[in-house]
Amino acid sequence: MAEYQTMRRTATGVGAAQIDEGLRAHMNKVYGLMSVAMVLTGGVAWAVGTSPALLSIFRDPQTLQPNILGWIVMFAPLIFVFGLAGMINRMSAATAQLAFYGFAAVMGLSISWIFVAFTGISIAQTFLVTAIAFAGLSLWGYTTKKDLSGWGTFLIMGVIGLIVAMIINIFLASPAIMFAVSILGVLIFAGLTAYDTQSIKNEYIQNAAAGNQEWLEKSAIMGALRLYLDFINMFMFLLQFLGQRE
Repeated sequence: MAEYQTMRRTATGVGAAQIDEGLRAHMNKVYGLMSVAMVLTGGVAWAVGTSPALLSIFRDPQTLQPNILGWIVMFAPLIFVFGLAGMINRMSAATAQLAFYGFAAVMGLSISWIFVAFTGISIAQTFLVTAIAFAGLSLWGYTTKKDLSGWGTFLIMGVIGLIVAMIINIFLASPAIMFAVSILGVLIFAGLTAYDTQSIKNEYIQNAAAGNQEWLEKSAIMGALRLYLDFINMFMFLLQFLGQRE
């Protein structure tokens, strides 16, 4: 892409080959951190969701209606992610990584109910479909010459609209609204997967060229958090279509 080539040509004090090598290592770290967080989320969700005793702490095991603690756990990831994004710059890299994994564990608690609501096979199938779609979209975002920066504002506005619609539907419990939200959710987070991948790539090149070492130490954690959220949300919305109810 033009922006990428321009940043490589204008690199000061850092060779293009060195930046390319660093970029590959950076993206590997991003995907590695994201994968560990996904395993942690899945492990916590499975452990709680398959244990009636643990699940009853947060929800009624029969109706799946959340209790007070369940409501807190449900909204905790949303509060956590905004707080984490704002605090990472003030944390050490090690602390930021632990905070990210803590967030992943809380996310596991918040989605543990799916192991009661859906069959294990359909959850596994939906995860596989999400993984394939995510890999393709992220690869496209990384390799495309098309500038995706213009998608950012539109996609973020879409996420805000989704959150508002989902909160409203908690009280309305409308299947039609949930269906529409699920369709839009899949499309929005598919777009964000490609957009975020390209953004992470371009941000690395820009900061590596400027020699911004302090930013580079923690940027992989922020990149992993962004892609992790894209994957989790795309999975949850796809589950509404592909998941088979118990």
